[in-house]
Amino acid sequence: MGGVAVDVGAPGVKAPDGGWGWAVLAGCFVITGFSYAFPKAVSVFFKELIREFDVGYSDTAWISSILLAMLYGTGPVCSVLVNRFGCRPVMMVGGLFASLGMILASFSTSIIHIYLCTGVITGLGLSLNFQPSLIMLNRYFSEKRPLANGLSAAGSPVALCCLSPLGQVLQYQYGWRGGFLILGGLLLNCCVCGALMKPLVAPKSKELEERRDKELEGIEIKKKAKPKLLDFSVFKDRGFVIYTVAASIMVLGLFVPPVFVVSYAKELGNEDTKSALLLTILGFIDIFARPTCGVIAGLKWVRPRCVYFFSFAMLFNGIADLIGSQSKDYSALVVFCIFFGISYGMVGALQFEVLMTIVGTEKFSSAIGLVLLMEAIAVLVGPPGAGRLLDATKNYMYVFLLAGCEVVVSAVVLATCNFLFIKIKPSEPADTLESIALTDECNTKMCGNRADGKDDDEKGEMEEPEKATNEEENKDIEGIDDVRPKSVTVDSQEVERFLKEPEPNGNMAACPETCL
Repeated sequence: MGGVAVDVGAPGVKAPDGGWGWAVLAGCFVITGFSYAFPKAVSVFFKELIREFDVGYSDTAWISSILLAMLYGTGPVCSVLVNRFGCRPVMMVGGLFASLGMILASFSTSIIHIYLCTGVITGLGLSLNFQPSLIMLNRYFSEKRPLANGLSAAGSPVALCCLSPLGQVLQYQYGWRGGFLILGGLLLNCCVCGALMKPLVAPKSKELEERRDKELEGIEIKKKAKPKLLDFSVFKDRGFVIYTVAASIMVLGLFVPPVFVVSYAKELGNEDTKSALLLTILGFIDIFARPTCGVIAGLKWVRPRCVYFFSFAMLFNGIADLIGSQSKDYSALVVFCIFFGISYGMVGALQFEVLMTIVGTEKFSSAIGLVLLMEAIAVLVGPPGAGRLLDATKNYMYVFLLAGCEVVVSAVVLATCNFLFIKIKPSEPADTLESIALTDECNTKMCGNRADGKDDDEKGEMEEPEKATNEEENKDIEGIDDVRPKSVTVDSQEVERFLKEPEPNGNMAACPETCL
């Protein structure tokens, strides 16, 4: 998250595209799983927290909301820390924060304590792990970066499949306090993943050359302006503004179903373990939906229209919520989780690809940070607002209807505004082709003229000595006519014979009149 990082590795070091990079990829896989799946997995304990602290659904929903808000909204802070201290120290400290938050939450005596410990401290720790892991992944992979990013993103649904049943088992065996304590110990693995993020170092044989290069670079850097941590000029891009508004509306309802689906199943009279299995089904479908959607988005006829493909994914997700709101038994919820998992995976696979298409590679780091900051505000409102609606109506149907409507509205806003305000002139490609054709014709003509000119010049150069020779012949002939008496007649054939007679050495006489 928060792609405003400008931390740069050692100069002159090429990405290995393998080797220790696979260990870095394994660490990113685990970090991504904890970062995205943990806010959803914590919802397994909501029922127990409601009984323990005598609070409503909206109060417990704030836990996941604060977790996501910290994960989304602290990107710039993480960037500053990474630039100052490097990726590995920041990740290891972040792992300690993530673990410390869950351990302290196990001793909580009020819901406010859980907000501060689980929401703020653990959320900050996960954020300090997620962004540096992506930075290191990009340093270690260049040609294989798409594959590495895809495998890393798959950690989210895999962790969701594992953490939800694990949380349910821990709740049964040790209660919610023991479950929080054990999950805190599990989050210490973030420190192990941080230790895997070995910085790339240039070979020792190049140290002297690097010193010289650094000195030269230091002189050039002084002349250049300092890079911006956040480039606010992206707001001048109409496409970026449309995307930001649509994404903020989408986040209001996107995370609501995963948070409430377990409680919805329990409300219908299903067992706790059976209810938690729904998140496992959702995550399992998500594992295959993300890479499949990425392959489809890379097709030639889909990629130029990826914004509308993203709109379709959001529309699919919203319709799944609307239909799932009418579920009356467990089998209906299973079908809902299957379709929601497909649509959720599509949205997760496309959202940053579309943003990069809109703003380009250079401004993507600033754009993603600003988008996530806007989405953090929506995350703080969405699930708690749904929980307050549930407290007022005591019916999950209205919660899922509200979430579905919000996601559908975001899809309509993105597709409609792009169609109305981001129009590509159809004549541009034709004009470009015509201009290219005209340019080619002009170049051909110019080349032809140049060739003709060269030929003319060559001909002129060849003709000049001929003309000079003819002039000399004429002058000589005139001179002969002037010198010789009028009574003397000269036979031209005899003259030619005389000129062509061999010299004593057997060579042809070098005479300008007969040699060209």
